[in-house]
Amino acid sequence: MKNILVTGGLGFIGSHTCVELINSGFTPIILDNLSNSEPWIKDRIEKIVNQSVVFYEGDCRDKELLNQIFTEQKINGIIHFAAYKAVGESVNEPLKYYENNIGGLTAILEVSQKQNCSNLVFSSSCTVYGTPDRLPVDESAQIKSAESPYGTTKIICEKIIQDLSKADKNYKSILLRYFNPIGAHETSLIGELPLGVPSNLVPFITQTAAGIRESLTVFGNDYNTKDGSCVRDFIHVTDLAKAHIKALEFLTNKNEGTCEAVNIGTGNGNTVLELINSFEKSTGQKLNYTLGNRRGGDVEAVYADAKKSKELLGWEAEISLEQSLLDAWNWQKTL
Repeated sequence: MKNILVTGGLGFIGSHTCVELINSGFTPIILDNLSNSEPWIKDRIEKIVNQSVVFYEGDCRDKELLNQIFTEQKINGIIHFAAYKAVGESVNEPLKYYENNIGGLTAILEVSQKQNCSNLVFSSSCTVYGTPDRLPVDESAQIKSAESPYGTTKIICEKIIQDLSKADKNYKSILLRYFNPIGAHETSLIGELPLGVPSNLVPFITQTAAGIRESLTVFGNDYNTKDGSCVRDFIHVTDLAKAHIKALEFLTNKNEGTCEAVNIGTGNGNTVLELINSFEKSTGQKLNYTLGNRRGGDVEAVYADAKKSKELLGWEAEISLEQSLLDAWNWQKTL
């Protein structure tokens, strides 16, 4: 398995995964419509790996384009990142999320099945657990109704892939349920690039430290946690990228269909205030922040039981929270 179609390959997680694919002897074929990324990220990937990469600008809902890519590039596997991902926006614009996230996946599945390419790594999320009954949350936890339309699209997409696996015994897939990706590449050449006001915490922290934002609001300080702020499982994006390589290798070694859901997290929960303190400590930057009201769609606490990823894929997170935040800050300074 050599040529891997990476949808959304110029995005935050996609770009880091393309670097790790090349480092591991794969050839990423990038498809991105640039709705949430920049064309110059391609140059940065090429600079890091010291070789050129193949890039198609387009939408993964475009089946004609997908067929063209599969034919021209002899695609052996797919990593499907391309999706809208802002929880708040999904609450305000649900149809945009359903149409894009579900339509993109069904087009990919239809074309890949027709082209006899049945190795799919799907970018899912711990959102599928909603508010879990117990922590840490493992893969056998009940899938609840999601707190946002974004979360609902991930649940529906997982279900679609599982149904296809039942119908087509040869189709092989892994659903990677990410926890909270943070950090940036150690070279500071690629990292998280939010358009407009960031919806993720760490870019908001780094932009506040850089003086781009006046102050940071911590949403909620009355949760039932050790300091009243939400608990999350923060994972370095490079660790997360490497999990995709392990997932592809796992699928390569399978002869018949499989559909496995796997948590990709550190197994540790940190509060938002702990994250802020850790940022201040690792970078020496003081942060201007205030405590605000809870935000709609936020879950009180969620962090991974990360045993399955180690047992099934031979993967575990390695990079510390401090290093992740330092990498994020070094990236911010280059922008």
